[in-house]
Amino acid sequence: MLLRVWCLLTAAALLPAWAGEYALLTSGLRIHADRHEASGGVIRLFQKDGVTELPAVMVARFEEDDFIPPASPPAPAPPAPVSKPAPTAPLDAAPVPSDPHVLLRDAAVRSGLPPAFVASVAKVESAFRSDAVSPKGALGVMQLMPQTAEGLGADPRDPAQNIDAGTRLLRELLVKYGGDVVKALAAYNAGPGAVDRFGGLPPYEETRHYVNRVIGAYQQAGGR
Repeated sequence: MLLRVWCLLTAAALLPAWAGEYALLTSGLRIHADRHEASGGVIRLFQKDGVTELPAVMVARFEEDDFIPPASPPAPAPPAPVSKPAPTAPLDAAPVPSDPHVLLRDAAVRSGLPPAFVASVAKVESAFRSDAVSPKGALGVMQLMPQTAEGLGADPRDPAQNIDAGTRLLRELLVKYGGDVVKALAAYNAGPGAVDRFGGLPPYEETRHYVNRVIGAYQQAGGR
């Protein structure tokens, strides 16, 4: 039976900044929403930036948001004697994570994909190596060709941008092929033109081997 992954139609992230509820997916992801509606096997999650639609079978349950409004600030204390404050060092911006596994997990959550699935692609593509370069010139963890990365608005030599762009590409391919993982992976490896030309998995030994390896890695990681 073909492995299929339904991807979300809008990017999902963990957003605990306002009251509402969480949809707990069967993959373990949690998506924040203001409210939800169920209709004909489809769940619609209403968020401040739009509506996310996904099959009802993907939702295990809903949980109330545990957001607690901050208490009113206490009354101000009497003013203290004025004194010259000691100089303070400027605050540095939060560092960008460098661990590919962290970057992969965060990119997967943003795109609404199972982190184990995205990590399985990265494992087969590059063994999680940010400095990987293929004989054909594909770069980084997600092995993006420079022109592909450019089309996605990313620098393929920057690990965070490489992983984010590759994950977005996977999501686009899953949407294009209706959640069919085999076609999406084949298109990631050989290009959508080859998949469309053959109406499915192309008869390329390299591509067939690639698809089997990614699915095998995903199943080993507990995906199904």
